[in-house]
Amino acid sequence: MPKMTITPTLHTGRLILRPLALSDAPAIQRHFNNWNIIQHLASVVPWPYPEDGAETFIAQELERAAAGEVIYNWMLVLRGGDGEAIGNIRFRPWSGNAKGDRGFWLAERYWNQGLMSEAVSAVNDFAFRVLDVDVFYACNAVTNEASRRVKQKTGAEFLGYIELAHHSGQTRAEKWRVTRENWLRRNP
Repeated sequence: MPKMTITPTLHTGRLILRPLALSDAPAIQRHFNNWNIIQHLASVVPWPYPEDGAETFIAQELERAAAGEVIYNWMLVLRGGDGEAIGNIRFRPWSGNAKGDRGFWLAERYWNQGLMSEAVSAVNDFAFRVLDVDVFYACNAVTNEASRRVKQKTGAEFLGYIELAHHSGQTRAEKWRVTRENWLRRNP
């Protein structure tokens, strides 16, 4: 199985997906410290979000990558914008994590514009065409309808439910499978 250790920059029609950097801490802190985002996330994410939450997250992710963990972290930036990160996609292609290999969030003011589906499509293309991944998994809180729609739009197959504690008190999550075969059939 091929392994790349550097997160490449990806481009879509409206977005640049670039590697996570220490300089993203202010934007992450500003946008991610939002109950409307965090309520749908697993309870391992701290809430209330600490003042150094973004810096701690970035340091941990960069340390994992430096230690050899195959992990990709993209920050979403609007093309033609001011360069500020507005969201994140984290992908571990060969983790085999029962709670999912890909996660994402988007700043609330950018919801319902199709941006996350666009970004996820670019990551899927990278996973299946560059890394040659066969399959990966993603999960979302049952109450997170927007995350479910992104998965449906980007070719994920619903597998069933798992138990996963979320900040909202929800303990039921949907588990989805994304396969290379299905992705390439939908996106020749």
